[in-house]
Amino acid sequence: MVCSLDLSLQRDFFFILLLQVSMWGSDSFSVIGPSEPIVAMLGADTVLPCRVFPAMSLENMELRWFRSQFSEAVYVYQDGMEQTGEQLVDFRGRAELVKDYITEGTVAVRIHSLRVSDDGMYKCFFKKGSGFEEAVLELKVIGLGSNPHIFMVGPEDGGIRLKCTGKGWFPQPEVQWKDAKEERIPSLSEDQTQDDDGLFQTEASLIVRDSSKTEVSCSMKNPFFGQEQVETIFIPEPFFPRTSPWKVAFTVTFVILGISVGAIVYLALKEKQEKKNVSEVEKEKKKERKAKESLEKELARRKTLYQQGELEKAELYADWRKELFEAVDVTLDPDTAHHKLKLSESRKQVHLKENDPQNGDASTHQEQEESETISSVLGQDDLTPGRHCWEVEVSMKTEAGSGTRCALGVCAVTAKREGWFAESPEKNFWVVTYKEGEVISQKGSLSLRQWPCRIGVFLDWDAGNVSFYNMIDGSHIHSFTGISFCGELRPYFSLQGDGTSLTMC
Repeated sequence: MVCSLDLSLQRDFFFILLLQVSMWGSDSFSVIGPSEPIVAMLGADTVLPCRVFPAMSLENMELRWFRSQFSEAVYVYQDGMEQTGEQLVDFRGRAELVKDYITEGTVAVRIHSLRVSDDGMYKCFFKKGSGFEEAVLELKVIGLGSNPHIFMVGPEDGGIRLKCTGKGWFPQPEVQWKDAKEERIPSLSEDQTQDDDGLFQTEASLIVRDSSKTEVSCSMKNPFFGQEQVETIFIPEPFFPRTSPWKVAFTVTFVILGISVGAIVYLALKEKQEKKNVSEVEKEKKKERKAKESLEKELARRKTLYQQGELEKAELYADWRKELFEAVDVTLDPDTAHHKLKLSESRKQVHLKENDPQNGDASTHQEQEESETISSVLGQDDLTPGRHCWEVEVSMKTEAGSGTRCALGVCAVTAKREGWFAESPEKNFWVVTYKEGEVISQKGSLSLRQWPCRIGVFLDWDAGNVSFYNMIDGSHIHSFTGISFCGELRPYFSLQGDGTSLTMC
């Protein structure tokens, strides 16, 4: 009994749901217009048809045909009748609704006496209740103009000038000249103008110099409809101007003389220019030598001042500082290396181990914990008081979103390096960090001229200074000053992200 009741309730619920779905979809429709442009002759009548799918009666719908804007109404049908309040003036009395099949979902607007201004894009808009759809139509108005007319203007520039004219075309026609062998002849000039009705008036000209071309035709063709009008003219051979022999000889002699004079002038100018170029090159080389000598003297003077401690901003000259610092041969200490780091056999390079995928929730939990740790390693030997420097090559992806990060510098042996920790001077870390193309210190991002792939670290224990340099161009990156070191110090390195490695130079 209970099972029968449950089945009955499920069946009733299914029929109610099916009825609601059918009701929801009853107002859904789409509007379909012609897929190809509608082509019609100027002055004739044409129709702009649209239909709905699925087919349904359109008598109680709002139907609207308009141009580029909704308010530019060509025809409006609402409440079962034509509405002229929003209709454009140009279409009043020229547009009517063809509704022979309105109950079957197909209607059209007929436009009488087509004009040039009717050419272009249209939209049909159908609205039922709160739902509406629209479709786009294109109307191409074709105006086949008069036959082209060819006439001879007269002799000109060693030939006969012809002119071809035509009017009443829309759109702008294509003009083409041809000879008796149907070979095309390019126009000398073309002029297209429009009259008050928007129709094109065309004028093209041509100069025929070949006396064998006694038959020339001019054609004007509608570029869309393909209709063409042609006219041919016959030019008697006596109409072509004749050239006397002495004029030909004079012309040839004059041309040869002109070429000779031009060659002489060209060679003279070329020789003069070459001498000028040689002189300018010598001046430029002399200028460069003086500039180089001046720079070498200035650098020597500044180096002397730096060595005497009299030059401020000495961090600008990494190579000079290097002369006063003891180079440290850094070797990495495997006992201080995080388990995710892999050292080379020489212990001169460190990179992240490849991921070893595991199954189960324990693996996922472990990966989450690992993402919250910093993988670091220290140098093998303690740094003693004095001046020390070492260089490190950095290889990592620099694009944003790569997730790569590395830090290098100096830290106290007693500094906490378990889990996640702050690499800050307050925690006895004096490092710069490279993250996704940015160099970061405790004061924020640093503006650099280029990405530093070789970093120099300079530790001046007595002066309380840790400085970083781009060893490619010698530029200064960052300095920590006024430090009171206490306890043992070692070189410090940390890595994060695939493709990141550090190599001791």
